[in-house]
Amino acid sequence: MSEQFEPDERATAAERLRRAGYSEADVQREVTELEEKSETAARIFDLRRIIGGLFVLYGVILTITGMTDSDAEIDRAQGININLWTGLGMLALGLFFLLWLWLRPVSAPAPRLPLPEEELPE
Repeated sequence: MSEQFEPDERATAAERLRRAGYSEADVQREVTELEEKSETAARIFDLRRIIGGLFVLYGVILTITGMTDSDAEIDRAQGININLWTGLGMLALGLFFLLWLWLRPVSAPAPRLPLPEEELPE
């Protein structure tokens, strides 16, 4: 779902910052900012949002088209207003995806913190 740093990459980046003269608080603040950006990107690019939005958009277009269909167009579809029913179905599916996204939002996995006895690679 969301892009997280591997423990080795995190340790390497932290060591590089320490060698450059940054304090432990600076390193932790930088890591926290990067993880927040990663979580925000995961929420923005969640497929449920994209799929739900597209289905809602196309569902609205087809529903409006179905409401304005002439009798001749309905007769060609054997008496069924196919644009209206398909639009309502797509609208319902899109709203389902967006409701699912709202009820169960993406959460980034908890970062793995190194244990005190672990040493950073050199």
